[in-house]
Amino acid sequence: MHKIVSTLVLSALAGSLALAYPAHAATGKTPAATVKEAPLRAHLAFLSSDAVEGRGTGQRGGELTVTYLETQAAAIGLKPANGASFRQPVKIAGVRSLPEKSNIGLFAGGQPLPAQFGADWVWGPGDARAEHALDAELVFVGYGISAPDEGWDDLKGLDAKGKVLVMMVNDPAPTAQEPKRFNGAGLTYYGRWTYKLEEAARQGAAGVLLIHTDASASYGWSVVQNSWAAAERFQLAEGKLGTGLQGWMTDATAKKLFAAAGQDLDQLRAAAESKDFKPVALNARVKGEARAAVRMLDEFNVAGVVPGTDPKLKDEVVIYSAHWDHMGKQGDQGDTIFNGAVDNASGTAALLAMAQEAVRNPAKRSQMFLWVAAEEQGLLGSAAYAAKPLWPIEKTAANLNLDSLNFVGLSKDVNVQGSERTELGAIAAATAKKMGLQIAAAKPDLAGGYFRSDHFSFAKAGVPAFSVGAGHTWVKDVEANDAKQKAYRARYHQVSDEYDPNWDLSGMVQQAQFTLNLGRAVADAPAMPAWKAGDPFGKARTAAK
Repeated sequence: MHKIVSTLVLSALAGSLALAYPAHAATGKTPAATVKEAPLRAHLAFLSSDAVEGRGTGQRGGELTVTYLETQAAAIGLKPANGASFRQPVKIAGVRSLPEKSNIGLFAGGQPLPAQFGADWVWGPGDARAEHALDAELVFVGYGISAPDEGWDDLKGLDAKGKVLVMMVNDPAPTAQEPKRFNGAGLTYYGRWTYKLEEAARQGAAGVLLIHTDASASYGWSVVQNSWAAAERFQLAEGKLGTGLQGWMTDATAKKLFAAAGQDLDQLRAAAESKDFKPVALNARVKGEARAAVRMLDEFNVAGVVPGTDPKLKDEVVIYSAHWDHMGKQGDQGDTIFNGAVDNASGTAALLAMAQEAVRNPAKRSQMFLWVAAEEQGLLGSAAYAAKPLWPIEKTAANLNLDSLNFVGLSKDVNVQGSERTELGAIAAATAKKMGLQIAAAKPDLAGGYFRSDHFSFAKAGVPAFSVGAGHTWVKDVEANDAKQKAYRARYHQVSDEYDPNWDLSGMVQQAQFTLNLGRAVADAPAMPAWKAGDPFGKARTAAK
């Protein structure tokens, strides 16, 4: 009954919005695609309201959000991207480790090593299976990186089948002799923990355990605990799955384990900074049965298309994306709704406002507006799209992603970090100049920000992609706006990330307009943008052709 009532309510709302912001009548001249604040604000207010309950993955609020988006897409005039449907199914497994029903443990030198789940280590399945029986040798593989482009292979000569790989997080530090190795001070994707899990699966390993330090992970152990021990985790349930065992251990636990196995962890860490490092088998094992509660979910990406006008170029597409999900409802006392107004009702609403303008002012290439699911769970919706794209990857010109937009005020600049990896950088600079904007100064990507938003799923598939970020140089009220932006850090991923009707959305409209203008420039260009020579993600683009 709830589903029927919700659909009727949302359909009625869609109709009212469509009437409130109608398409312009034909006048003989196509009006400029100008993003309007009124529809953006209306969508933002609704998507971050208690009515959609924080847009949680696998929750009622997520279902309502998908219904709202597909209804709005139809009202705006987008064409369904998946045959007759705006929905693209995403098969997801919800996983919760059950240490109380498991007897898995660490053994070193033939003796059990005391290690408490949550406090000392965490683990869970990476393949959406509820039970695993293990008796596997531990092998230290340094950073666990296999990078031909860097001339680096931590796994040289290792047959990983049936073994659990122990890895450090991050990537090798630059040296005086090689100041630019692994992007110097910046982090490469080889340093991300997600890469480590993927590489272990590619090697055919039985499992992987990551060694946590605050410095290498850029966050404390409590973050790992909250994600792996205290909450349900989500992973894709089809396609390329992970190893049977995935997990982390604290630095203190790792040092005890290595010492009991007759090794010095710090000495091995030092050795792993060299290209000559080779895997070290430890006199240690993981033994026992690991159990988890697993539930299968059907989530959905939502996608609509504005067909291109050029007879040839319309077969190619520019994709604008934003993740519709947030953290939903949690707990049973007090405020239980994580509304996610900035993250990412802002990007979701902006795409709707942008699509409304694109429909009445189409470009030479087609344009897709894609709202992806389960970003907060590890970019799952965008990864599912990249694995089974609704438009051929080799004919996808670019992906421009929006996540957590500017709610503070009008800015003098726009952040396009990551665009410099491709010809999108030059197009972005030209677009900014036409709008009287400056490009925000680039900073070393110390925490690997490029690899943490949905555009990265496209980049891995070879599509030039980046997230258009908010500016930080304000047109007016500089001190007050700096304070507003700084204050948001305390609301990030908290129940207090709520919409305020007093927000000045001029900066949000500006950011959406820049993104639409940039996409239009790409959509009307004679050729699709290319990756810069030597960029590792450019190889996937070449392979796709």
